[in-house]
Amino acid sequence: MKTFSLLFISFLLSIFSFAQDITGQWNGALKVQSIQLRLVFNVTKTENGYRATMDSPDQGAFGIPVTATSFENNKLKIVITNANILYEGTLGDDNIIIGVFNQGGQSFPMNLSREEIVKAGSNRPQEPKRPFSYRSEDVIFENKQAEILLAGTLTMPEKEGTYPAVVLISGSGPQNRDEELFGHKPFLVLSDYLTKNGIAVLRYDDRGTAASTGDFGSATSVDFATDVASAVQYLQSRPEIDKSKIGLIGHSEGGIIAPMVAGDSDDIDFLVLLAGTGIRGDKLLLAQQRLIGEASGISPNQLEESALVNRGVFDIMLKDQGTEELKGDLRNYMAQAYRNIPPANVPKGMTEDKFVKEQMAQMESLATPWMQYFIKYDPAPALEKVSCPVLAINGEKDLQVPAKENLEAIKAALAKGGNTNVSTMELPGLNHLFQEAKTGAPSEYPEIEQTFSPKAMEVVLEWIKERVK
Repeated sequence: MKTFSLLFISFLLSIFSFAQDITGQWNGALKVQSIQLRLVFNVTKTENGYRATMDSPDQGAFGIPVTATSFENNKLKIVITNANILYEGTLGDDNIIIGVFNQGGQSFPMNLSREEIVKAGSNRPQEPKRPFSYRSEDVIFENKQAEILLAGTLTMPEKEGTYPAVVLISGSGPQNRDEELFGHKPFLVLSDYLTKNGIAVLRYDDRGTAASTGDFGSATSVDFATDVASAVQYLQSRPEIDKSKIGLIGHSEGGIIAPMVAGDSDDIDFLVLLAGTGIRGDKLLLAQQRLIGEASGISPNQLEESALVNRGVFDIMLKDQGTEELKGDLRNYMAQAYRNIPPANVPKGMTEDKFVKEQMAQMESLATPWMQYFIKYDPAPALEKVSCPVLAINGEKDLQVPAKENLEAIKAALAKGGNTNVSTMELPGLNHLFQEAKTGAPSEYPEIEQTFSPKAMEVVLEWIKERVK
């Protein structure tokens, strides 16, 4: 799953101004430790105010539609509900907005200007360059159920013939066909490796992302599963593809989606789960919070307090209720949390009403369809329905999807369903992106030159070759 660094590519934005002209492009760079992520807001004027889209160039996400904001007395305030983000800034006479970006209780300075920000060069030695030694074709296929068009790339060996094929399924958050993040393009590297070794690969932009149509923000994993099924149908229509040898490779959330599709279809011949999850969403998020918190140097007492509060929030969300009822329960829970704070620890001027409002603004992302579904979702029932061969691999240093707990749960669910053609592996020294890492912390992702461990790709290739020979 994506943590802080990947959350803010899926929000909405509208800007209302009564003073200076804010139409056009606004550029900012968010810096967290050694990570720099560029954000671009494209603002246009409407009859009722303003409309905007956002780009996250370093993550390959463009034209992201969005939610509401205010611009009064030169003060810009943006509350990004489904990413748990608040941005506040002041537009000065120099046409620069001086502001602060807040997410999940953490604050980072981020100014916006009209000047384009140039990304510092990064070395990605594994990224393939044209001309490729294989066929690469941009394609468009339809998800008829959702009435959307998905744009992608199909790569196939140069030699004429029919080939086994895989569909690559990205992790959470709007991802382009390369699953691009922090200057890395994992799916580009993986597809290049597999295609050079005789496997056709279809990778595509998530719905509502890059060149694909549809609404990403209102979708859940169930909706994304229909996109994957449509990709499989497209492969079956291609004469170059061996229809009896089509598999799915899902990374992170993609490892949740792949079993959904395979359990309901006879057209899937094998699955590869890369850092897929085997435990319910709320349990995964609590484990992720603890591991990343420890790696970030947060004290055990702070982690325990945070886990206690989050456990209470998740318990509320596990109830079967509508959005407004959910918000009401969360509001009451935060009011009680304020009353439990020792008076000496309450910040000066912080009233109960102000505390609750601030906490609710931070928790708006929990009310999104995707998050509500994910927190409640248990992968086990879908895994139990999978009868095709399965390879599940996780990195030993993965702090987002802990290897041992999830691999054991995946294996147990498949065994319960009677599937004995299962291989699971915990790969030493690899993080959530399957990079060779020191700690596994997400802050390392952009610092590491390696995009995808050759050892991990070799494990995947050799296992697939045994399935399709």
